Parts: sequence; C-alpha cells; structure tokens
Amino acid sequence: MPDVRPTQTRAVTPAEVKAVLDAEETGVPFLHWRTADGTQQLSLLEPTAWRITVGRKPESDIALTWDAEVSRTHALIERVGGQWVIVDDGMSTNGSFVNGSRVVGRQSLHDQDRLCFGQTILIYREPTDRDKSESTARAPKQTVPLSETQRKVLIALCRPVDESQFATPATNKQIADELFLSVDAVKAHLRVLFERFELEELPQNEKRARLAARALTEGVLSPHDF
Repeated sequence: MPDVRPTQTRAVTPAEVKAVLDAEETGVPFLHWRTADGTQQLSLLEPTAWRITVGRKPESDIALTWDAEVSRTHALIERVGGQWVIVDDGMSTNGSFVNGSRVVGRQSLHDQDRLCFGQTILIYREPTDRDKSESTARAPKQTVPLSETQRKVLIALCRPVDESQFATPATNKQIADELFLSVDAVKAHLRVLFERFELEELPQNEKRARLAARALTEGVLSPHDF
C-alpha cells in the first residue's frame, strides 16, 4: 500500500499562513490539517456547532478519505459547556491520540493540541478574542526595530510573495544573491528577525512563511518597498 501520510513538512505558503492568521482573529476555535497531497484544510468550530464527526466516510464533517488507517466513523469532537472535547469510546479501530497519548473515552482540548487520527495530524486552535488578536497583530509595526540590513533582508524574503501570494518566500541563496551577502550572513539576520517577531519556536518549515505574511499583512512593509 502506498504511503498516504500527509505532507506535514512541505514548505508553508504565506497564503496558508494568512488563512490561519485570519482564523485566529475570529476568536473562534478551529482545526487545521493537511490532505495527502499537502493541501491545507481549515475548519472553524462555530458557536452554533456542537458536534463534529471525524472519519473516512465522505459525509463526515472532517472527512479523511485518503487515510486507510482512519475508521469510517472514527471520533467525535463535541462542545460541552463551552469546552471542546474529543470523544473516542472505542468506535475507531486504531484509536485517536492527543499529543501522543491515546484518548480513552473523552478528553478536553487545549490550544495547540495535536490530534492524530490514523496517519493524519490535526492542530486544534483556541485563539484569544478578536480585540486582543487585532491588538497583537498591530504590535510588530510599532515595536519591532529593524536595522537597514535587516529590513533589506526582509524585503528580499518577501519579494516573491509580493508578486504572488501563492509563492514561497525567497531562499537564503536568493536573498544573498540579491543583497550581495553571504548565505551565513543571511541566516544570521533571519535568526534575529525570527526572534524579534517571536517566531523562533515555530517549525522550521513555517517560520519563513509566517514572517513574510506578517510583514506584508501587518504593515511592516508596504508596496513602495518593492
């Protein structure tokens, strides 16, 4: 049987990061995951919803049709008293896992929990309210100091994305060639940028896209920079 594990480590595009940022700003809990071909999927857990079905059946609310290790009816995600919980009371063959631990019965979910069904990983997000999210979103423009070289590195990183939101940020070599810097110097500047934008804890494949998305959507860079 071919490996159907979703492409979790593929390069994240700024458009995908923006979709997650937009979901965060709603203040509504949501789930995001990748299909077998690496396409990002996102599902808001709206206040009017109370039960989400997860399974291999196409009619499931979250249909993981490509994953042979997922049962046709695998698990439920339910809202109980304002708290979302995952329910797997033996309905699945291979079990459901949260942060590596098997779910027995039901388990409450918390922000950034990793849910595993078969070979597919879903991330549960429970963002803060919209006002706080918008306040946080405005902070980088006001508070992140950039040297002239750091700003040039950021512009070079974002240049492909400015031309197409579905492009990936420039590579270290592309930035180095544009600015006549060494690749090591580019890496050093990017490390500082990741720290200043509080992105250093993110997975390596997500840092660059999230930095580019924030720089372009939060007003750190403007059209005349390109």
